[in-house]
Amino acid sequence: MTRQDSTHPNVPGVDQSDRQVPVNLRQSGPTPVQMLISTRIRKSPFWHLSIEAGCWRAEVYNRMYHPRAYSRPEDGGAMAEYRALVNRVTLWNVAVERQIRVKGPDAEDFVNTVITRDATRIDPMHGRYCILCNDRGGILNDPVLLRLSGDEFWFSASDSDLMLWLQGVNTPRRWDVEIGELDVAPLQVQGPLSEALMSDLLARDLSDMPYYGLTEARIGQASVVISKTGFSGEQGFEIYVRDASQHAEEVWYAVRGIGARYGLRVIAPAHHRRIAAGILSWGQDMDVETSPFQVNLAYQVPRKKTADYIGKEALEAQRTRIEADEYPFALKLVGMTLGGQPITDYAPDFWLIQDEQGRRCGYVTSPWYSPELETNIALGYVPYALSDIGTRLAVELPETYADESGEPVPAEVVDVPFVSSENPSARERAKSHGRDSAE
Repeated sequence: MTRQDSTHPNVPGVDQSDRQVPVNLRQSGPTPVQMLISTRIRKSPFWHLSIEAGCWRAEVYNRMYHPRAYSRPEDGGAMAEYRALVNRVTLWNVAVERQIRVKGPDAEDFVNTVITRDATRIDPMHGRYCILCNDRGGILNDPVLLRLSGDEFWFSASDSDLMLWLQGVNTPRRWDVEIGELDVAPLQVQGPLSEALMSDLLARDLSDMPYYGLTEARIGQASVVISKTGFSGEQGFEIYVRDASQHAEEVWYAVRGIGARYGLRVIAPAHHRRIAAGILSWGQDMDVETSPFQVNLAYQVPRKKTADYIGKEALEAQRTRIEADEYPFALKLVGMTLGGQPITDYAPDFWLIQDEQGRRCGYVTSPWYSPELETNIALGYVPYALSDIGTRLAVELPETYADESGEPVPAEVVDVPFVSSENPSARERAKSHGRDSAE
């Protein structure tokens, strides 16, 4: 098979000819294996506390063990955790978001070179969601970037080796900066009661704290950075614990102690709610071979940024082709509503999408059931010609969720987010005002 005519050998109808490594679309279903816990994968400072809180399922993220379920299926499973998030307040162990610090006289210039957004517009003690791309415009990582001071930035990394990339960019050393991982581990406090809980915990009013604002604080003897951010679409905060290997228990128990007044529940990161908010997951909805223009992240590629950055030439070439109605990619990420029984757990496969003629043409990346909309929702890749709102499709669900065995369920392309976020993204805000989402 030549490179020019290659499509995925298992599902030839899904065009992946623009990928060097196609997404594995084999439908293997749930695989009954036990995760091996060994010393070659790091346990976070909160790992034992998560086990104590009832964590029974985990995966690996950033080469660290990552709690992915606390409520057992017989006790309501993930949807019980969802109800706690949207109705009260929850605590998440997200120490897998490794903190990579860039510090030094050239920090701003270095960061401005590796992210697509304009780092000069981020004030000290503020943060931003951002992406880093390679020279082909592929998304390497999508961290939350925290600016602690004029010469210090923290990348709260998603699931790829960001530190190694940043150190490689500065070899040979062209910028006067130090790049390395910190002994800082974050927790998330998410849900409608999160502001009240955090104000109580810190003994200060946080009602005027802006989204992506930062503040220094102490919890007992622990020095922490608080950000008004989160991965849920609900109101929330993150607690970045300095010297976390020493202070993990102190902060964890302090949050749980105050949280008891608010009905706090320890849960796994809420992918069901982040899907509803249209928040993407690196490695699931996008990867190093994905362009921001494929996944509704055009607002991360600002027109007004004059400084050069890695990937700029490729991304501007892609933008030019798109504006000339020459879509340069095989597939585009869309939102869908779909039929079938309620999807109440993580999908073990990228379920296949069919067009109206029954031809396989795409795949689902992130599905779940939305109680608010009373239907299944999903993010998935389809050909550009099938990406318009209202396009009718079908999804091949496993028998657990299918209405009829072996029969696909109807689906329809819809706008994203499915459910409004408490903190709308720049893309959402621009769209609501009828503006181009690119800065």
